[in-house]
Amino acid sequence: MYGRYLVNILVLHGPNLNLLGTREPTIYGTITLEEVNASLKKLGMDLGVSVETRQSNLEGELVTWIQEANAQFEGLVFNPAAYTHTSIALRDAVVGVAIPMVEVHLSNIHRRESFRRRSYLAPVSLGQISGFGPQSYLLGLRALVDALQRTIPAHR
Repeated sequence: MYGRYLVNILVLHGPNLNLLGTREPTIYGTITLEEVNASLKKLGMDLGVSVETRQSNLEGELVTWIQEANAQFEGLVFNPAAYTHTSIALRDAVVGVAIPMVEVHLSNIHRRESFRRRSYLAPVSLGQISGFGPQSYLLGLRALVDALQRTIPAHR
């Protein structure tokens, strides 16, 4: 047991997500990353899980956090942002750890430019949720917790 929570979830935000609220609001909306994180932590409390959030613009830092997550977290919600379409290193990091991951995106990547429609992470994810704005994160967290409840014993 980790504190009062049995399950610890890591939420990773990739490049440029620190600019939420001001960057291309017609695509990503006006909610800030801090507001997304607050909503995730509140939902986590409601679901009885601990949620830790981190953001980086650096691919290597995201790889390191994924690798370290294996020892500290039971699941990962990940918005790799632009790295979705380019990063084999992130894909390999996810494969290299033994924790389930849900990929999330604010916009519907399949309705955008053709280069954004390919995800290197989707094939190694439990699932992918995109197109629901900030709700994509909350749906991803709910889906991950539901999947973990089916696989993690009630007590460690």
